[in-house]
Amino acid sequence: MADTDTYPGCPECDGRLRKEGAEIICEECGLISAEDEIDRGPEWRSFEDDESDPRRTGAPLTRSRHDRGLSTEIGYGSHAGSSTRLTGRKRRQIARLRREHNRARIASKADRNQVYGFAEIRRLTALLSLPDSVREQACALFESAQSEGLFQGRSLEGFAAAAVYAICRIRSVARTTDEIVAVARADDAELSAAYDAMNRQLGLETGPIDPTQYLPRFASELELGTAVERRAREHVAALLEAGQIGGRNPGGVAAACLYRAAGERDEWPSITQTAAAEIADVAAVTIRATVTNINEL
Repeated sequence: MADTDTYPGCPECDGRLRKEGAEIICEECGLISAEDEIDRGPEWRSFEDDESDPRRTGAPLTRSRHDRGLSTEIGYGSHAGSSTRLTGRKRRQIARLRREHNRARIASKADRNQVYGFAEIRRLTALLSLPDSVREQACALFESAQSEGLFQGRSLEGFAAAAVYAICRIRSVARTTDEIVAVARADDAELSAAYDAMNRQLGLETGPIDPTQYLPRFASELELGTAVERRAREHVAALLEAGQIGGRNPGGVAAACLYRAAGERDEWPSITQTAAAEIADVAAVTIRATVTNINEL
């Protein structure tokens, strides 16, 4: 498909120039004004009516697999559109080859730990609806922790959960430890032990969690409008300026600010303290204490 980039000023007729593929041509006289000798497109073309696919690039590299996704895999079943059917003897032979191939891909205990840990990280990021970038960075952090020998005496499940939580902290993605533990195969103690080890040995670039990171998600789940969320941000800023946030649960602070903002105007939908506490997974007394601090400002 021709590109739509335009270049004013043909040197011959002063017509408009247009880039088509690797050439810049004039729309009026057809003069080829310049040519890019490097073809930056793919080296192959694939058509829907072709029986074979000439693509040779393969799958992209990924940090979420111990071999970066470079190793081949023996698939299941026949190729789509193929009329070839495998006999029972051939299927058993392929199953044996697949089993031995999978064993050969894992050459050491370290690789086995990576396979298990990366699979757990992929499962967690999928259940928590986290982007692929978080998954890739969490796997890289898991591998760094393994290289530093931090797994000794600690659970792999805890390090997988802690890696996801640490990357969420670094990338300012609002996820609490309770949310991660709820879907992880590790408990809170295992996650905390692994996170403390990584934070101490690897020097994670994590800082205090900003309560405003929770406001969009909490406001959406509580069915509050943008006006309420905007007012809640003002309450968070006031608490931060007064130094009233230190040591508090950031999710609880965000829920309390939403509760306080929702009750300020009659036309805004109101919520109960119980609903605000449940959405942040805190006690109702936490909501009341934060609201009291807001009223005293």
